[in-house]
Amino acid sequence: MDTPRGYDGVVLAVPVTVPYVRHSTDSTQWWVGRALSGLAAGAGVSHREFDGLSIASFSLAPDNTIGLTQHFGLSPRFIDFVPLGGVAGVVALRRAARAVQAGDADIIACIGADTNAPQSFRQSLENFSRFSQDAVYPYGAGGPNVSFALIAQAYMAASGLSRADTGRIAVAQRANALKNPHALMKKPLSLDQYLNSRPIAPPIHLFDCVMPCAGAEAFLVMREETAKAQGLPFVRLTAAIERHNGFPADPVMLRGGWVRDVDTLWGMAGVEPGTVDLVQTYDDYPFISAMQFEDLGLCPKGGAAEFIAGHDFTTTGSLPHNTSGGQLSAGQAGCAGGHLGLVETLRQLTGAAGERQVEGARRALVSGFGMINFDRGLGSGAVVLEAA
Repeated sequence: MDTPRGYDGVVLAVPVTVPYVRHSTDSTQWWVGRALSGLAAGAGVSHREFDGLSIASFSLAPDNTIGLTQHFGLSPRFIDFVPLGGVAGVVALRRAARAVQAGDADIIACIGADTNAPQSFRQSLENFSRFSQDAVYPYGAGGPNVSFALIAQAYMAASGLSRADTGRIAVAQRANALKNPHALMKKPLSLDQYLNSRPIAPPIHLFDCVMPCAGAEAFLVMREETAKAQGLPFVRLTAAIERHNGFPADPVMLRGGWVRDVDTLWGMAGVEPGTVDLVQTYDDYPFISAMQFEDLGLCPKGGAAEFIAGHDFTTTGSLPHNTSGGQLSAGQAGCAGGHLGLVETLRQLTGAAGERQVEGARRALVSGFGMINFDRGLGSGAVVLEAA
């Protein structure tokens, strides 16, 4: 495979979080509007000057992105709809970056948003996919926990990863979340509490699971000269990969699609994996973060347990990881969860992360993972971002 063209001149700016709430009767369109307003305020221009709009959502129906252009008085040259869950942020960024490079748009608003009414999660599980409708939900196993438990059992047996190992990830993320005013989880979590929590679908227990909620995350993609002209702090996109159904012949998911493209990622970035100052993995479960440590080249395959034991993942530790608290402790606002790591990294690399700021942060790895079918997650992607 030829090395993809670089992303020279493409930057991200204006990180926006619309604070999460456990339940909301406001529509997803309302959450998108709040994010759009935040982007306009942060950029210092009218939202009508955005000539690109990318929306990631599971709950926008019956609308999609084109309908929102009229709702919000936009007239964009580029639109995208990315209902891809945890990989949506990376996919949206890659597409927006190429559109900006090609001159198809000047400023693209990338927004992940979902609402969460009291019955929203159940309704989503009923209709998530044909796999869910035919092979999971009718048997009382609605939702991702049982499917991910099958993957976790196989992966932990093959890798030697223990619940104590995954617990260290969850505990560190909770410590990070306590410094994040937007995080829903406000109480400290100890390793003993994690290990002794009630089982949900073993080996998945209570603190392995994310909390569904409503919220939005957003950022702008533009050319570097545009950001400079507006006086906006920005970060550069130096590498990106995306792969779907990476290993269709694997009988069970022991690796993600990152493996197929990891050399391309680091080759584009021109650096080694060990040179990043922080890492944001998609963390619908902590064992999936451990899998990403291996598949993205931070440690050898089968080396996640040793890697976890050798690192402190808090914001002041040896490898800050999911510095916002991640979905495990900030909350999973639907497709916004796929944008969370990008928005947090934009804050970190522009020195705007407040109490949880990682000192000297200059380069970050952000990954995405999503769209679970019966036995595997189909979408994987990752980007490398650098401070200006």
